[in-house]
Amino acid sequence: MGQALGDVLGLAAAVAVSPLPIIAMILVLATPRGRLNGVLFAVGWIIGLSVLGGAVLAIVGPEGSSSTSSQPATWVGGLKLALGGLLVLFGLRLWRRRPSDASQARLPKWMATIDRLTPSKVFGLAVTLAALNAKNAPLTIAAGASIASAGLPVGQQIASLAIFVLIGSLGLLAPLGVFLIGGDRARTTLGGWRDRAARHNVAVMAVLFFVIGLKLLGDGISILTS
Repeated sequence: MGQALGDVLGLAAAVAVSPLPIIAMILVLATPRGRLNGVLFAVGWIIGLSVLGGAVLAIVGPEGSSSTSSQPATWVGGLKLALGGLLVLFGLRLWRRRPSDASQARLPKWMATIDRLTPSKVFGLAVTLAALNAKNAPLTIAAGASIASAGLPVGQQIASLAIFVLIGSLGLLAPLGVFLIGGDRARTTLGGWRDRAARHNVAVMAVLFFVIGLKLLGDGISILTS
């Protein structure tokens, strides 16, 4: 289990510091029903990560994760190689498109509609950002593959996935906690977080994707050539 956790901690950290979901949470907290919407957004995010990671574990099954008791199956190496290449390409693409002036960074247009979303749509948005976002899903899939390839019993696989989900949710839980404790007084603090995250969103994600992608490429090559 220790090896599995070592493989997924970096992936979980990359999910946790992804700026766009953090900005979305802060915008959700600024809505008239900020307390309810914030909790629903956090729950939806946790469920989205859990469902996607759990789906990977369920598809693999206890018998498909490794070719021997100590060596991951070939498909695991191929998957990590593909995901690593995808993340490296994402990183390079984002880096090339980053604004020369960080103060000119623009947020996605859908964020302007957050204050008009119903609680159920806030929940759905969080699930979508966690499980279906093209920038986040590869990290979760890679984490599920790493856990599956460790040859762990089902209980330890679930525990490893739970730790990944918890760490991957810290970025959202931090502003939620600040808001629940500080209430309206926390809006200034959260506004500063939102502005900084918006300015550095592209650069942060570019570096994260490139570094994590290189690690996955190395893992995949190691598995395929061993």
